[in-house]
Amino acid sequence: MTELTMAKAITAGLRRAMADDPKVLVMGEDVGSLGGVFRVTDGLQAEFGAQRVIDTPLAESGIMGTAVGLAFRGFRPVVEIQFDGFVYPAFDQIVCQVAKLHYRTRGAVRMPITIRIPWAGGVGAAEHHSESPEAYFVHTSGLRVVAVSDPQDAYVSLRQAIASDDPVVYFEPKRLYHLKGKVDLSTDLADAAPLGLARVVREGRDVTLLAYGAMVRTAVDAAEAEGISIEVIDLRSLSPVDYRTLEASVRKTGRVVIAHEAAREAGVGAEVIASLTERCFHYLEAPPVRVTGHDIPYPPAKLEKHHIPDLDRILDAVDRVLDRPNSRSEVVGS
Repeated sequence: MTELTMAKAITAGLRRAMADDPKVLVMGEDVGSLGGVFRVTDGLQAEFGAQRVIDTPLAESGIMGTAVGLAFRGFRPVVEIQFDGFVYPAFDQIVCQVAKLHYRTRGAVRMPITIRIPWAGGVGAAEHHSESPEAYFVHTSGLRVVAVSDPQDAYVSLRQAIASDDPVVYFEPKRLYHLKGKVDLSTDLADAAPLGLARVVREGRDVTLLAYGAMVRTAVDAAEAEGISIEVIDLRSLSPVDYRTLEASVRKTGRVVIAHEAAREAGVGAEVIASLTERCFHYLEAPPVRVTGHDIPYPPAKLEKHHIPDLDRILDAVDRVLDRPNSRSEVVGS
């Protein structure tokens, strides 16, 4: 085991994938000589050369179009979108080409493209640098969507994404880039949990608390702060969702809360709750609750602490599903 930050774990995943397969290459804005704005690709160009770690123009649509052409020729491009809010110029390519070519060609063409996106808030940046666009991609058939929450999972799931013949949108919570954890660099992908499985982070009996990305740590804090038994599940895969694991938990606890930074309206939480309600209706003891960002453009840095779901908001949601005094109670204790 080696202790690495999440950023360095991702670097290690890229390095291993490139060493294992000469068809893997990295491309994006400033990924080469600079090593990326978050230094995730630092040292890779010196190690593998400028033909495999490619500095591109500032044109996300062009980057994705080039990746499509490379995938047609048998390469496995790993595209870095510099910030979450910069992905929109590439949206047309991702949704209209990357996601559909396998289906359109009746399986003759595959798009083994991994799209790395530093994602979400908590770093004091402005809009277009702190956004959570995952629902757009979850809604798009033909894409896998992954969100990581710790260094070990970041290392393994990135290698799995690159090895997949499906296109993968790979979200990296930028406020966890400096989070340290133990990473087993010798992990064999054949022995690792499949890319689409959720992970039970903490077992519990009374409430199922679902989260992904940086919100997993806040969910664990909530479970440790409460005097009740909260089961915390890291979704990991947002498309497809591992409903088998989620259903087993909800049928055990009878109560479910989901937390994410993205907006409430038509977010991932809405779909997960709708699906769990359809599948587990007769097991539910209380209406499910969402704890989310607000339905507004991302706020200025000084206000983002009011936008990102925090420990108090999650604990309040837990109180609501348990029918305990909470912020929506008509009478909150005497």
